[in-house]
Amino acid sequence: MSQPAPPPSSSRPAPVPLQPLQPLSDTEIELRLLMEAIYLKYSYDFRNYTATSQKRRVLHALDQLGLPSISALQERVLRDPSLFGRLLQFLTIPVSEMFRDPAYFLALRQHVVPILHTYPSVKVWVAGCSTGEEVFSLAILLREEGLLGRTQIYATDINPASLEKARQGIFPLEAIRGYTANYQRAGGRGEFSDYYTAAYEAARFDPTLCADVIFADHSLATDSVFAETQLVSCRNVLIYFNRELQDRALGLFHESLSHRGFLGLGSKESIDFSGYSDRFDTHARAERIYRKKAA
Repeated sequence: MSQPAPPPSSSRPAPVPLQPLQPLSDTEIELRLLMEAIYLKYSYDFRNYTATSQKRRVLHALDQLGLPSISALQERVLRDPSLFGRLLQFLTIPVSEMFRDPAYFLALRQHVVPILHTYPSVKVWVAGCSTGEEVFSLAILLREEGLLGRTQIYATDINPASLEKARQGIFPLEAIRGYTANYQRAGGRGEFSDYYTAAYEAARFDPTLCADVIFADHSLATDSVFAETQLVSCRNVLIYFNRELQDRALGLFHESLSHRGFLGLGSKESIDFSGYSDRFDTHARAERIYRKKAA
């Protein structure tokens, strides 16, 4: 008596058991809900900022605003736009100085400016310009190198209060000594004091340096490219982004840059492990200056 044929073996692989989700702490849940609420209510997208940065800044805001919990902050923010304006100052804490990391600006003078001189006109994008220290630093450098008169600078940030300070070009007088030392190490060609007027514990920089600068609200998390540029300088911004948002920002910079344009990052930032590592050549590794590869 013949035996029944065995059922055909399936080539479908055995199902892989699902890995249990890592439980979130109450604070992590509250942070996610707060960032989602801010995005839905005000269209500011902090959802892909690093959790460590989010937590540190929000907890500092709670202490300064006198609120008992992140949930209480979320409830208030949803109902009080003015409170969100105050919270925004904590979420985008401006930390900058003029000619920060002088070697970066020296490398621009030595390795980038000579190539920029070959263009009939130059466009520069300072992304995440904060309160304007880097914008004025670049303007001084470009003036000394004979390029400012044919350069259009776009200075963008998501914080309206920071942009307004940048437009004013007024910085604490107590910081000028450090700025002067940075300027000198960055290859400054003149007297730094020639660029500002001191009065009432503040230094007001020459308004003509940024007379043609376009200051504008722009989010690397949600907005698109707005101009073709030869140099993008985005320093000490990507360190606050997770990998997904870093790649989005780098994609914007790559799209914005003209043929063989330059990208400058902060001293603790790199494109090496990003989705755009093969789209740029390293131009000055130590100073984090890259050059867009030819298409």
